[in-house]
Amino acid sequence: MQVKPLGARVLLKEIENEETTKSGIVLPSNAKEKTYMAEVIEVGPGEIKDGKKIEMEVKKGDKVLHSKYAGTEIKLDDQKYLIVRQDDILAIID
Repeated sequence: MQVKPLGARVLLKEIENEETTKSGIVLPSNAKEKTYMAEVIEVGPGEIKDGKKIEMEVKKGDKVLHSKYAGTEIKLDDQKYLIVRQDDILAIID
């Protein structure tokens, strides 16, 4: 199933990081606080606000940081995704 966000919305897939302690113990992602990092899967076309076209600043494949309570979680084909507004994306990670 393919999802195409509308307006200035973005479809994100959370990046799960496993962390290893100094002693070699692997901490699963659910044992620590989320990092709010995600990969951009799909991008909407942008929107027109007050007569001006707002272009999308992110593109497919970008790694981004998003705000803590941003968006709506959805589940497609046993994968969890997050649909957020472009305004909820805080930064693009290089």
